[in-house]
Amino acid sequence: MSSHYLSHKANIFRERETLFIEEGCVRRRLHCFAAECSEHATATLPAAFSDLLPHFLVEPEDEFIVKNKPVTLTCRSTPATQIYFKCNGEWVHQDDHLIERTVDPATALPIMQVKIDITRQQVEKIFGLDEYWCQCVAWSTTGTQKSQKAYIRIAYLRKNFEEEPQGKEVALDQEVLLRCHPPEGVPQAEVEWQRNEDVINPASDPNFFITTDHNLVIKKARLADTGNYTCVAKNIVARRKSTSATVLVYVDGGWSEWSKWSACGADCSMWRSRECTQPSPGTGGKDCQGLDLQSLNCTSEQCPQTVSGAEDVALYVGIVAVALCLTLLLIVVVLVYRRKKEDLDADVADSSILTTGFQPMGIKPSKPGVWAPRPQNSHLLTIQPDLTTTTTSYQGTLRSRHDATGKFSMTNGPLLDPLPNGSHTLHNGKLNSDHAEFVSRLSTQSYFKTLPRDVANTSYGTFNFLGGRLTIPNTGISLLIPPEAIPRGKIYEIYLTVQRKEDLRLPLAGCQTVLSPIVSCGPPGVVLSRPVILSMDHCSDACLDNWAVRLKKQNYEGTWEDVLLMGEELVSEPYYCQLEAETCRLFSEQLGTLALVGESLHMGAAKRLRLVLFSDVYCSTLEYNIRVYCMDDTQDVFKEVMQMERQLGGRLIDEPHVLLFKDSYHNLRLSIHDMPQAHWRSKLLAGYQEIPFYHIWNGSQRYLHCTFTLERLSLSTCELTCQLCVWQVEGEGQSFSLDFNIAKDTRAVDSEFLLMDSNATALAGPSAFQIPYLIRQKICSSLDAPCPNGADWRMLAQRLKLERHMSFFASKASPTSMILDLWEAQHFHSGNINQLATVMADIGKQEAMIFLVSDGEC
Repeated sequence: MSSHYLSHKANIFRERETLFIEEGCVRRRLHCFAAECSEHATATLPAAFSDLLPHFLVEPEDEFIVKNKPVTLTCRSTPATQIYFKCNGEWVHQDDHLIERTVDPATALPIMQVKIDITRQQVEKIFGLDEYWCQCVAWSTTGTQKSQKAYIRIAYLRKNFEEEPQGKEVALDQEVLLRCHPPEGVPQAEVEWQRNEDVINPASDPNFFITTDHNLVIKKARLADTGNYTCVAKNIVARRKSTSATVLVYVDGGWSEWSKWSACGADCSMWRSRECTQPSPGTGGKDCQGLDLQSLNCTSEQCPQTVSGAEDVALYVGIVAVALCLTLLLIVVVLVYRRKKEDLDADVADSSILTTGFQPMGIKPSKPGVWAPRPQNSHLLTIQPDLTTTTTSYQGTLRSRHDATGKFSMTNGPLLDPLPNGSHTLHNGKLNSDHAEFVSRLSTQSYFKTLPRDVANTSYGTFNFLGGRLTIPNTGISLLIPPEAIPRGKIYEIYLTVQRKEDLRLPLAGCQTVLSPIVSCGPPGVVLSRPVILSMDHCSDACLDNWAVRLKKQNYEGTWEDVLLMGEELVSEPYYCQLEAETCRLFSEQLGTLALVGESLHMGAAKRLRLVLFSDVYCSTLEYNIRVYCMDDTQDVFKEVMQMERQLGGRLIDEPHVLLFKDSYHNLRLSIHDMPQAHWRSKLLAGYQEIPFYHIWNGSQRYLHCTFTLERLSLSTCELTCQLCVWQVEGEGQSFSLDFNIAKDTRAVDSEFLLMDSNATALAGPSAFQIPYLIRQKICSSLDAPCPNGADWRMLAQRLKLERHMSFFASKASPTSMILDLWEAQHFHSGNINQLATVMADIGKQEAMIFLVSDGEC
C-alpha cells in the first residue's frame, strides 16, 4: 500500500475527527459508531465505490405546521452508513429517528432513509429566532455530506383583511377597480373573487382581470355586472371572506327620435314628442335632459275653421270632466286611508302596546304639554311619554288576526294550549300559571326528558310577533326574541333554562374544553321568521388565534353535533356568533340545547378561572377552614357556588379574582403564607395543595376547590392575617392578602355579589326593548336601502363597531334590523337611546326626522 494512499486516508480521518470534536460529545459517539460501520462497509463494498462520498436521493423539504399536526422530514442517501438530523444547530436525539436500510439492486450500494417528526411546540420554543430549520448529515467510509436546509413554519391566516373592496356606483361601459389586500398569512394567501357567491373566472369572461396584487378590474361595466363582490383569501389553514362590496351599474337615459308633427289643432298649433327610452334610465341613472314635447303655431291657411261658440262648449265639457275625476280620486283616497287604518289596528291590536314602558332619557319639554328636541341636540329622539303608565306589562287578549271564528291554529311543536274562549292571554313579565308547575309539566314531556326540574334556573313567557326577552337572573343568560321573529297570528310559549354540567355532559376529546354554560331554549321545532339572539358567558381568553371554537347542539336522539366553527361561519347557515370579551351572542334560527366547546390550537390558549374564597360565618373551635373555589369564569357557576355556600353557612371573605389558566398541561397550585406563627399554624403537611390540570381543563368537576384547615393556638385569637397564593406551574398566579375577624366580619359585601337580581325573567312586547317599535321601523326603512355615500346600514355597523359582521348583515333582508337586534342584546340594562340617536345624526340622517314620532303615530 503506497504512502500516498495512507497519507490520504490519514487526512480524511483527521478531518472527520476535527468535525466531531467541534460537534461535542454527542458527535464523538456518532463518530465511533460510524467508524465501526465503516470497516464493515469497506469490506463489503466493491472496490470502485469504497472512496465515494454520500449523495442525497431525497433531501428534506420546507414544511408548514397546520394547527397541531406535526410534520415529517425525510432524508435518503447512498452510499451511507449513518444519517442524523440537526435542527437549529442542535443534533436530534437518535431515538427520535425512524431508520430504514435498503440496498440499490443496480449498484449494490447501501441506501439509508431517515425520518423525524417536528411538532408545533418545538417550533414555538425558538420564538425570537428568525426561522426554524433542519438539515441532515450523512456519513460514508470516505466522509460526510450535508443536505439542504428545510424550513418549518407555523401556518396561519389572520382574520382581518388589510384592505377590503368598497362598493361603487358606475356608469355603463366605465372601468371599475375593486381593491383587495388579503390578511397576513403563512403561506401567503391565494385570492379569488366572487360575484354573488359565484367564482369569477377571467379565462371564461375576459371582461374581468385580476392584477398581480389581487385587485379586480372590470374593463367595461355591463348591466349584468351589478352585484355583490367578495374577495376570498385562502391558504392551507383557513379561508377568509371580505365584506361584500356592492357594484351598481347605472344607465343614463337617451332620447328617441322626434315624432312627426301632428295635424294643426283647434288652437291653431301643432306638436311633436320624443321619449327617454333609448335607453331608459336604470339603477339610479339620470333622466334625459331637454324637452320631450315641442309645439309650433300653424299658418293661417292651416288653421281649421270652427263654428262660433264651439270653443266655449269644449271648455265647459273639460271643466265637468275634471270635476268628475277629482271626485272619484277623493273617494279612492278615503277608501285607501280607511283600509290602511284597519290593517294597522289589526296588526298592533292596541297603540298602547307600542308605547308602554318607553321613557326617553335626558330629554325635557320645551314648554308644558309639548315635547321637542333640545336646540343643541335637534337630532335626539323625542316622544310624548304615557304619564299614566305605572307598569311595564301588557295584559290583554290577543287573537289570530285572520281567524274570524275564534279558533286558534297551533302548529310546529308543543305550544300554549288555547283558552276556553279561543284566545290566548299575554302577560308581560307575569306568568299565567305557577312557575314550578310549568317546569314540572315541561320536564315530563317526551321532548324534554333531559330538562332539570330547577325553578331557579328556568324562565318562560308567552310571546307574539312583537317579540320579547327571557332572562335567567344572575347567570348572564338571556334570549332576545326580536319583533317579527314569531310569525304574525301565532303565539308561542318559550322557555329558557341552564343545564348543570354534571347532569348533561358533553363528549370531549383531546384538548377540548367547555367554554360556556349548556343552555336549552325551546320548544325545538318552532318556526321563526328571523333569528333570535341567545346571550351567554364564556370563559375563553377571546383570542380566536388561540382557539378553534365550535358551537355544539344536541339533536333529538341526544347526541351532540357541531353546527358552527367560529370564524368560519357561513351566512347561509342558521347560526352566527359574535364572541365578545366575556360574552357570546348567538344568532339562531332554531331553538334547542347549545354550548360552546373550545379546542386549543397551542399552549398559549387560556381559560379564565374565577377564584373565590369562603369561610365559616362563625368559628367556635380551634380549627378554622378556608375554601378556595377555582371555577370557570361564568356567572351561572358563580351563582351555584353562592347558593351552595349559603346552605353551608359560608361567607364570602374576598372579592373574586380572575386567573388565566393556560393549556400547558401544568397543574394549579395553592398555598398559604405569612401567618402569625404565635397565633396560627397550618394543619397542611405539604407546602401547597395541587389541582390536576385535566380536572380544570375538562371541567369534569364543577365546584373544584381546596380547603385549608388552620388552627389557632387560643380561642381568644380572632384576627387572621395571611397571604394566599394561587398559580399555575410555570404560568400566571394571583395573590390574596387576607385580614379579617373570624368571629364577626362587619365589612360590607359589594352588592354585585349578593345575587339579588330583581329584574323580571320574562318581558313581552315593547317593554323588552330600548327602541320603540315604530321608531325601529323608521330606522330600518331609512338605512336598509344602499346609499351612494355609504350613509346607510354599513355606516351604522361601523359606528357601533360591528363592521366585522358586514357579510352576515348583508345576507339578511333587513341588515339594519339585525344590527338593532344585536344592539338591544348588548344594551338591555345600560342602553342609552339618545346615544343611538347621536350615531344616527353622525351618519347624516337627522334631516330625515326619523326620530320624531308624533302623538298620532304612537
